[in-house]
Amino acid sequence: MHIVTGGAGFIGSNLVAALCADGQEVVVVDRLRQGLKWRNLAKHAIAGIVEPDDLPAFLARKPPVRSMFHMGAISATTETDGDLVARTNIALPQRLWDWCARAGVPFIYASSAATYGDGSLGFDDDLSAAALARLRPLNLYGWSKLAFDRRVAQMLATGAPRPPHWAGLRFFNVYGPNEHHKGRMASVVLHKFSQIMRGEAATLFASDREGIADGAQRRDFVHVNDCVAAMVWLSRNPQASGLFNIGSGTARTFLDLTRAIYAALGRNDDIRFIPMPEDLRGKYQYFTEARMERLRAAGFAHKPTSIEDGVRSTVRDVLMNAEDPFA
Repeated sequence: MHIVTGGAGFIGSNLVAALCADGQEVVVVDRLRQGLKWRNLAKHAIAGIVEPDDLPAFLARKPPVRSMFHMGAISATTETDGDLVARTNIALPQRLWDWCARAGVPFIYASSAATYGDGSLGFDDDLSAAALARLRPLNLYGWSKLAFDRRVAQMLATGAPRPPHWAGLRFFNVYGPNEHHKGRMASVVLHKFSQIMRGEAATLFASDREGIADGAQRRDFVHVNDCVAAMVWLSRNPQASGLFNIGSGTARTFLDLTRAIYAALGRNDDIRFIPMPEDLRGKYQYFTEARMERLRAAGFAHKPTSIEDGVRSTVRDVLMNAEDPFA
C-alpha cells in the first residue's frame, strides 16, 4: 500500500486519484471535518482513512507500506501559531522520516517555494547547508518548511538513518481541481473563476512596488497534474533522491492567468485592481520561477502544462460542472 498524508487535501487528493487509477492500494491520512474535503476523495477507491492522531498506532502494526507521501501540513501563509506550525510542519515529518528509515520505506515530502522568501537569492534547489542558511522566508509557513529541509541536510551530513529513497518537493504556485476547501489559500484560478461566475469583475492586487505594473507580478504557476506526475515518477525512480523544485520553469503574470480564465469561459476580460492587504504587505512574492535543472538531470522528462491549457482544462472539465466540480 501507499500512505498519503494530507490525502484529502488539494495536492494530496490529486495524487490519491492517480495512484488509485493505477490500481494501487492507498491509505489516506487526514481529517475530513464538516467541510467539502470528502468530495476530493469521493470518486476513488481508497483502502481507508486514518486520522492523524491514530497514525502512530497504525504504523506500529507494521503495515506493508510501499511508499509514504507526506503532503499534510499547516499550509496557510497567514498562520501565526508558531507552536502549532512547529509541531505539524517540523516535528511530524521528522517522526515520519525516522519511521521510514527504520522500516525501509521511501519517503516523499512536501517542502515549498515559500522557503525562497522574496526570491532575491534565486530559486536554486540546493540542499547544501550554506545555500539553505542564506534563505529568508517571508512567513512562518515558509520558515517551517525551510527548517525541515535544513534538518534533512543535517541528517544526511551526519550519516543519520535515512529512508532508502527520499525526495523533498518545493512546490511553486499550484492550481487545479479540488481546492474548494482551502478558502482564502485557494489558487487565483478558483478565486477568479468564482468571482466571474458571480457576475463580478476579476480583482487582482495592485502593485505596491515601484517599477512593477499592476497585475505584472509574476509567479511560476504549475498545474497539479504536473506535480502528481513528478511525485509518481520519483516514487518509481529510487536513484533520484534529493531536494527538487516542482514548477513549470516559466514565470507568468497574474494578468496572463486571469486572461486565460476569461478565455476558457469565452468571455471578454473585466479585470480591476485592489490594494494589497495589510497582512500581506512585505510578505508577498513578486516573482517566482522554479529552476528545474536538478529534476530534469535526474531523468524527469514530463513536459509542463501551459497556463492556457491548464486553466482551460480546470475551468471547462471540472469547475464548470456545477453539480460535481471535483476531480
